[in-house]
Parts: sequence; structure tokens; C-alpha cells
Amino acid sequence: MHAQDESYWPLLPPLPSYGYGRERRGPRYGSLIHGQNLKDVVITGHNGTINGQGRSWWEKYRKKLLNHTRGPLLQLMWSRDIYISDVTFRDSPFWTLHPYDCQNVVIRNVTILAPLTEAPNTDGIDPDSCVDMVIEDSYISVGDDGVAIKSGWDQYGIAYSRPSSNITIRNLIVRSMISAGVSIGSEMSGGVSNIIVENLLIWNSKRGIRIKTSPGRGGHIRHVIYRNLTLQNVRVGLVIKTDYNEHPDEGYDPNALPVIEDISFTGIRGQGVRIPARIYGSAEIPVQNITFQDMSVGITYKKKRIFQCSFVQGRVIGKIFPAPCENLDWYDDGGKLIRQSTKKNTKDLDYDG
Repeated sequence: MHAQDESYWPLLPPLPSYGYGRERRGPRYGSLIHGQNLKDVVITGHNGTINGQGRSWWEKYRKKLLNHTRGPLLQLMWSRDIYISDVTFRDSPFWTLHPYDCQNVVIRNVTILAPLTEAPNTDGIDPDSCVDMVIEDSYISVGDDGVAIKSGWDQYGIAYSRPSSNITIRNLIVRSMISAGVSIGSEMSGGVSNIIVENLLIWNSKRGIRIKTSPGRGGHIRHVIYRNLTLQNVRVGLVIKTDYNEHPDEGYDPNALPVIEDISFTGIRGQGVRIPARIYGSAEIPVQNITFQDMSVGITYKKKRIFQCSFVQGRVIGKIFPAPCENLDWYDDGGKLIRQSTKKNTKDLDYDG
């Protein structure tokens, strides 16, 4: 069924952790493949293709002709023991694979494709309030985030209170010219914790790794490990943003402040990176206990301060190139303190991209 037939497309209630709707208030269009309250789900094939025929959806979305939120290509809700492998998913109308409040999910050896610049919101994989999940050995090239970990939106996500946790993402090749290779947020109000992202190549992308949140989200992002990442021709390598002010409605609590803590970056390599790191906490939402270790990124040009930081507390261990934020403690490889920061809230105001 095509978007031209949207009057016949099944409608589903809004997701409970997103309030009245993600794009438009009210019901949302169903997915091409949809399931609820399932157990022991296997979706696999000999590299066959599932095509979401998303182009007409994208065009109608851009022209504001759709009455409801677009549906993902594949959405499984309140399900467990899911295995997805050896399939190509392409041209989703919206997010491509969206496991929602699921447990024990493996996504392995898949290819996810969408046009890089004309396919709005075509995230590759969006674990949303999911627990115990592995995403591995896959290729993703899409029009938004390659992978985006979520857990609900503002007061609705806080009330639903289902975190995303125990998620491993490894051995991926990702390209995202619009957004980031792997993101957390911005809808993370139920909390995100115990995440490992390792052995990734992110190439020809706007951003490599991004964490995004804002006042009103509540929740937490903690215990996140990034290691063995390669960035090739990426505009901004590592991003933490705390003012992503998109809200479902006016009912959110601006005093519901997320916590960001215990984030580590180890073994970061790259070439052709414009800005290696932009870590922007705020007085309300400081970034706490961040660690950089073993990092060498080839930059495309020199700036006064290639690392851009504010309201960040943490440490640098061993050799880091280019020079990291001044407001971090510096240790040698043996754990001996070399320099203790006296600048806790410095910020490079030279913005680029």
C-alpha cells in the first residue's frame, strides 16, 4: 500500500510514552510490518529486501499533506526474544526498525538504506525503552541517525518510566549526512543506561556520536562506553548537546532536568574531522564524570580550541590529540595525576557546524 492510499492505511493509537503523537497529534499510521505482545519472533532471509516505498511519504510530509504521524517500516511492541538478520530494509517512510518496550532483541547482519538528504527521519534502528539488546555486524546508510536509542518524550516518557538499558552496538559501518552515526535521545525521559558502542566506522557523516537532551526531559543518560571508533570525513566527531528544545506540548516541566554522567570514549581514531568534540553541558545539566583515553583524530584545519566544552567535569588519560578541553583533569597512562583543572565551566564560543 502506498502513501497515496493513506486513507485506507491502518491507524494506531499514539505511543504511550510520546503523548498525543510524535509528528502530529492523534493516531499514527501503522507500519508495513507490525506486531504486539509477541514472543520468539524471527525475521530473516537470504539477503532479501523489504522495501518501504517511502518516497511518496517523504514528499507528502515535506508538503504538510499527511494527517497523522508516519509509521516505521518495522515496529514490534511489548515483545521479547526477537531475532532479525540477513535482510535489507530500504526506503522506510519514517524510522526503519523500531522495537518498542521489547526485551532480548538481536539485530545482526542487516543492511538499512535510505537516501542521505531527501528522506526525513529515516533513522536506521531505534531501540525505544528496550532492555537486553544487541545490534551488530551491519551496514546503515540513511537520512537521519544510523542508530538512535530512545525511552520516551518529556512528561509522557517520565510517566511511562521504561528505560533503555543493557544495549550493545558493535561492528557497524554507518553513514549519516544529516545527523549522527549513533545517537542517544533526544527522547530519553525514561532513562538510558549501560550502553556499549564499539568497533564502528562512521564515514562521510555530519556527526559521529551524539547525545542530545534538554530541560523538560528528566531521566538520565549514564554508564555509556564508546570504544574503538573510527571517524572518516565527519564534520563533528563527538557531541553532547543539552538544549535540544523540541517538546510534545506545553505540558512539560522545565524543571525536569536529565542527568548525564559516566560517559567514556576510548580508542577514537579518525581523519578529515572538522571538530573532534563538542561537549556542551549547562549550569542546569552539567556533563559529569566523562573520560577520554587513547584518542588521535586528524583534523581538517586548526582552530583556537578544537575541543569545544562547557560545564564538563571529568578526566583525560594518556595521550590525546588534538588537545582536549581545559576543564578536565589529566592523568598519565599509569593513573598519576599530571594536571588538575582549575577551569570547570570554560567554553569555546567559536561555533562551527
